[in-house]
Amino acid sequence: MDTLKDVWTEYKWPILGGVAGLILAVLFLEFGFWKTLLVVILTGVGIGGGLYLQDSGFFSKNSK
Repeated sequence: MDTLKDVWTEYKWPILGGVAGLILAVLFLEFGFWKTLLVVILTGVGIGGGLYLQDSGFFSKNSK
């Protein structure tokens, strides 16, 4: 019998995809298409900005 860690290791991306789909479905049903699209776009912009700041070393203690 697989442990939860083994299941997570084997099926990580399908699980994450299912959770993302569930979240999008709830947002769509609760707010509608355009508001959900706005949330998805702003989330993408936030992730992109966070990755840029992480890669540029903006938050590291040694940055000038």
